[in-house]
Amino acid sequence: MAVIKIMLIRHAEKPDDAGTTAGVAQSGARDPEELIVQGWQRSGALARFFSPIDGHFSDSRITTPNVIFAAAVAKHSKSLRPQHTVLCVADLIGLQLDLSHPKGDEDALVADALARDGVVLIAWQHEAIPGIANQILGNTTTCPQAWSGDRFDLVWVFDRLPNDQGWAFTQVPQMLLPGDKKDSIS
Repeated sequence: MAVIKIMLIRHAEKPDDAGTTAGVAQSGARDPEELIVQGWQRSGALARFFSPIDGHFSDSRITTPNVIFAAAVAKHSKSLRPQHTVLCVADLIGLQLDLSHPKGDEDALVADALARDGVVLIAWQHEAIPGIANQILGNTTTCPQAWSGDRFDLVWVFDRLPNDQGWAFTQVPQMLLPGDKKDSIS
């Protein structure tokens, strides 16, 4: 079996540049590399988004992942946000996060994801998401080439086409928290 679906999300909400919101560690301590309270709320909501109690997904393009990648902490990026965005999902479905790729290692991440079986979920920083998508799709024209800095509420979904004819790309609004938008990134 090969990878049949890749779902790509941006990490959840982070502290703003003005310093009006603070990152909060699981212990409750302030931490600039962490999610803000709303980000932790999204993390919890994503657990049931990717693994609904009754098995009925809010959107038929979403499914429960077999593998979950999140950007690892590295010298050049100490952010815990990608990991903690999908931590509740991993805990709920009994998976260990794959943290073998830090930000900047997107080529190896994509190669690793494409080598897996089943369904892959990736949580990453928004600046690199279009590049990851381009590598999956094999072009720079199918998906948007920028991910808006204020969007934390989308899933980019890549479904393998029959007979290895490439990938279909769609965007799925999460619609999990107040303020989530129904529109896609254009």
